[in-house]
Amino acid sequence: MLQKLKGLKLGDMLTKWIGQFLLGRQMRVHVNGSFSSWIDVISGVTQGSVLGPLLFLIFVNDLSDWVKSSILMFADNTKIWTKIKDTGECDLLQQDRSMLMEWSKQWLLAFNTDKCNVMHTGHDLPTVYTMPDGKNTIQLETITVEKDLGVYVTNYLKPTEQCIQAARKAQSVLGTIKKAIQDY
Repeated sequence: MLQKLKGLKLGDMLTKWIGQFLLGRQMRVHVNGSFSSWIDVISGVTQGSVLGPLLFLIFVNDLSDWVKSSILMFADNTKIWTKIKDTGECDLLQQDRSMLMEWSKQWLLAFNTDKCNVMHTGHDLPTVYTMPDGKNTIQLETITVEKDLGVYVTNYLKPTEQCIQAARKAQSVLGTIKKAIQDY
């Protein structure tokens, strides 16, 4: 984190102040009235702090420099995409995935490969995308629906799934209201 802050040239005083904020932290776990021993926290930013989200954004800010595809980041979610007309462009997207993993190794911030997947919009090219996961390489699951920030996106970009889920939620609320009125 300090290396990234120094790269932003924020000034020595501010960088040292943030460094002091990050150093000397400890944590322990509390479960059912029992506490673990205290351990030193040697990485990450303080969750729940005012500075935590800002420091995380500073830490991942250079991620887009590592890929050629379009990239969208929100909080700790990252999406890369590109328009694919042929298998050569599929290869470029795969290279970008590999570059993301290189960034991950260099900065010691692992991606959760269980949450990584592929969605083809429009037509499909028979392509398999992979990501290294530790010592193994995993094939990414191809999905047709993804919930993103509360909105259901489908591979055909139609609002059908969003409407189905909204109707299901409305039916649930109506059922709760009906039950409350009957019990009254």
